[in-house]
Amino acid sequence: MVPEIKELVDEYVSYIRLEKNYSSYTVKEYEKDLQEFLFFLQEERINDLQNVEYAVARLYVTRLYDRKFARTSISRKISAIRSFFKFINARYGIEDQAFRLLYHPKKEQRLPAFFYEQELEKLFDVTMGEDNRSVRDRALLELLYATGIRVGELVAIEVQDVDHYLGIVKVMGKGKKERFVPFGSFAEEALHEYMATSRPRLMKQKKHSMLFVNLRGDPLTDRGVRYILNELMERAALHTKITPHMIRHTFATHLLGAGADLRSVQELLGHSHLSSTQVYTHVTNEHLRQTYLQTHPRA
Repeated sequence: MVPEIKELVDEYVSYIRLEKNYSSYTVKEYEKDLQEFLFFLQEERINDLQNVEYAVARLYVTRLYDRKFARTSISRKISAIRSFFKFINARYGIEDQAFRLLYHPKKEQRLPAFFYEQELEKLFDVTMGEDNRSVRDRALLELLYATGIRVGELVAIEVQDVDHYLGIVKVMGKGKKERFVPFGSFAEEALHEYMATSRPRLMKQKKHSMLFVNLRGDPLTDRGVRYILNELMERAALHTKITPHMIRHTFATHLLGAGADLRSVQELLGHSHLSSTQVYTHVTNEHLRQTYLQTHPRA
């Protein structure tokens, strides 16, 4: 017997959270995408998922365009719904062809935003205090920039995942793929100070093994990291919107700009496909072009 639609969604959300190990941010966005789709089905008076045909899928995507969603958002929503139908097809035999036949919208040619080295130095400068918060923020920022890891990977790091002797950290990436990422002397120094002084003081009587903690000693969340970075931006007086992924973009762009090969950067970032990493070559090429236009006498 096939469960109710809401129960199917709940079952799928548990599946991607627990079995597929999607980040909390991705789970939240996918769940929101599915709830929006269910609301659309209610408006269209479609109460059985077996009745979702290609024409219905096309109509839904048209509505998304009418509501001025970005192509990237529409593409993610298609992926979420397609993945959901694939899941319920495997478990309950519900037809999943409608969204499988849809094409993803062409991606807008938007290059990843990144920090120039001078901007990044301003960010580091505002973490130079010796109080518990500054020491923690410095370690967090140093590790993000030194490794290029995702925010979901950062908050999942446990104390025992850091190897100070070898200068590597174990991270659990998408799809529960484990990898080891090196970090340099700046991150090592910041981590050592944080783990020896600030973390124990912030933890107080709390007992858990998560590396980064909030000011109450509880494990830091994705949202907490975003809040910390926004605070640092304000204090550094940088008028740019920041996301943790922007540090990741900066890591990759600076490595390629300094001559690192694409395959090595791909492995460090944990990308399954080289095409995901190639976007950063466009960033470095564009930066090179702008430098040429601004400095060459006959440009």
